[in-house]
Amino acid sequence: METQNFSRYFLNTDQESVALYQQVMQQAQTALVNQFSTNQKPYSGLNYQELNVLLSRTFQEVVPENPVHVNQLMSDIGEVLIKNSVVVTNPLCIAHLHCPPLSVALAAEALISGTNQSMDSWDQSSAATMLEQKVVNWLTQAFLQNDKADGVFTSGGTQSNFMGLLLARDRYLFKRFNWNTQKQGLPPQAHKLRIFCSKDAHFTVKQSAFLLGLGEQAVIPIETDHNHRMCLRDLDQRLRDAEEQDLSPFVLVATAGTTDFGSIDPLSELASRAKKHHMWFHVDAAYGGALILSDRYRDKLKGIELGDSITVDFHKLFYQPISCGAFLLKDQSNFNFIKQNADYLNPEDDEETGIPNLVTKSIQTTRRFDSLKLFMSLQSLGRKKFAEMIDYTMDLAKETAMLIEEDKQLELVNVPEMNAVVFRYVHQINGKKVDKINTFIRTRLIEKGDAILARTRVQGRAFLKLTLLNPQTTMKDIRLIINQVKKIGGECEYNGNH
Repeated sequence: METQNFSRYFLNTDQESVALYQQVMQQAQTALVNQFSTNQKPYSGLNYQELNVLLSRTFQEVVPENPVHVNQLMSDIGEVLIKNSVVVTNPLCIAHLHCPPLSVALAAEALISGTNQSMDSWDQSSAATMLEQKVVNWLTQAFLQNDKADGVFTSGGTQSNFMGLLLARDRYLFKRFNWNTQKQGLPPQAHKLRIFCSKDAHFTVKQSAFLLGLGEQAVIPIETDHNHRMCLRDLDQRLRDAEEQDLSPFVLVATAGTTDFGSIDPLSELASRAKKHHMWFHVDAAYGGALILSDRYRDKLKGIELGDSITVDFHKLFYQPISCGAFLLKDQSNFNFIKQNADYLNPEDDEETGIPNLVTKSIQTTRRFDSLKLFMSLQSLGRKKFAEMIDYTMDLAKETAMLIEEDKQLELVNVPEMNAVVFRYVHQINGKKVDKINTFIRTRLIEKGDAILARTRVQGRAFLKLTLLNPQTTMKDIRLIINQVKKIGGECEYNGNH
């Protein structure tokens, strides 16, 4: 076979490969700066049909027979994709739990992708394995304050919540029925298993239920109080009902930061209920977990240390690029319920010699070295600077809510517990017309590229939402958005539209 040289396409000791790497990285940086970060608006305004036409015209073939010159490729990517991406760093992009990423974390991403470590086995991620465990140890001390605790990095809240319910189910079946789900599958009693959570809990609780073979019917949603926190009285009644019906409550899920309102369930009180009823206590702190860094707001998480497991995301208020999260476990021995050994990956004799293979703690095999970007960010900014940014956004939400509450043309739904504000335009309209106008307001703002707001429903009615994660957003920006909302709403009323 004739020897061919492919080395230029990969970063290695070959000088031509180094030159190509530096060239494409520089062009990528240029595209980000010229077409993305310097945009004055949070979006170009193109709708999805227009984007589809532009994409099809520019990239006619996904796999051309012959290569496109890298200069042309990077130019097209910049002009078509980057230019028409949502600018998450823009102060007027405040729709979702979608944060602006720190620059030092973007640098970490280059190191993560360049080294391409696979976090499943130590011989694929030597130093990376050690750093992830070091960061996990800090997280478990910060959240769980327990030397038996352990954890693992995940893709985010969906995976972490799934792992919490998976381990809760399998531990319950083992302790209650001496049943090994890993070997035997689900037992006949599985149809009686029940999950308790707030009706405002993340949708992944229901998703996890059906993925675990329990079905959505296993989830019992608990009513919330006027602050959108789980109602203890309703929970107690539902637990009594479950006992009378001979059901098997096995896990109680608390939410520390609901998606719409940022509400934090009464964690300490829920922990005591979970203990009384011999239930696993899982805390979904994907959104609110960052408050652990704040001196002023850390007490909102009081009771989180009582969790059997915790979800925390870093691509929200820790300002990390997607994706980056962690699953924390109070008793590391419970990882045994998902542990597997493979001779080609993590043989048992590795454990005998003390070699750490993190795949034993994860439902993923191949995993990115995401702990590096969090570590570099924490090192670069320090806790106090993180706390200042988080506290600022919390204060911004309070001031925004006051501004809305004082405006007779607007209706405020929630007093913010974190940094989410839900409201709508009302003025002199009512009924279904209110819903239509508020839906139109959001759509019109996106079409103009002026602002990106979220939409949601409260008791079946349409509302707008400001998710104020970005510490670059100011009250001047908020007033600009509010004025735009009122202007578009007023035009709708005047013209009789919708």
